[in-house]
Amino acid sequence: MEEEVKHASAYVKLKRDQVPLEDITPGELNQPVDVPQLHVHKCNECGQPLPESYRAPADEPWSTGIFACAQDTESCWTGLFCPCVLFGRNFEQVRDDATWTGPCICHAVFVEGGLALAAATAALHGFVDPGTTCLIWEGLFFSWWMCGIYTGLVRQSLQKKYHLKNSPCDPCLVHCCMHWCAICQEHREMKSRLEDDAISPMAIVNPPPVQEMNASGDREEPASPSRNNTNRATVEMQAL
Repeated sequence: MEEEVKHASAYVKLKRDQVPLEDITPGELNQPVDVPQLHVHKCNECGQPLPESYRAPADEPWSTGIFACAQDTESCWTGLFCPCVLFGRNFEQVRDDATWTGPCICHAVFVEGGLALAAATAALHGFVDPGTTCLIWEGLFFSWWMCGIYTGLVRQSLQKKYHLKNSPCDPCLVHCCMHWCAICQEHREMKSRLEDDAISPMAIVNPPPVQEMNASGDREEPASPSRNNTNRATVEMQAL
């Protein structure tokens, strides 16, 4: 008993007037601690960690303007008379796992077919009931905007692939208002990108000469200056 009195508890029991004024809610003391060193930059596409010095590439301008169709006469004539074929080629280059036939057929049915139906409705004006004509025009208008959204998504994929700006405005709005000019611009852009990749030079490094040993095997055979000049490693730049 005497030892218990000597070693009294260091804790003091608080009175009612000494209780803290702020109440502690359950779980308030068990909040996670934010550690900046544990924050890792990850890629939005694949989720792999990126270095701290990584910065996303800035958006680049298009190599040609939206109305520069005359710069490439082949794509200009193809886009004018067979826009479905040009759109199918663009879709195939943007999506590596797709073929051009499916998008070409869809474009021919909805865009070229819609234009043919609009021309037939205008030619038969007066022979068709006005209510039916109004419904046809409303359906064609709605289909045109749906096709503009679809082709605009393809243009957006191209911009994401090459980090291009919205020029001159949103991709879907560009295709809804300037569809033929847009597909020609996209074809010129991908064509110029592929040509730049094909012309890029490649460095060819020749291996160093083989060293020859003399009969004793302990010293290297001296080489004449002319031999050193011929056996020197060379670096050649050749364009593919």
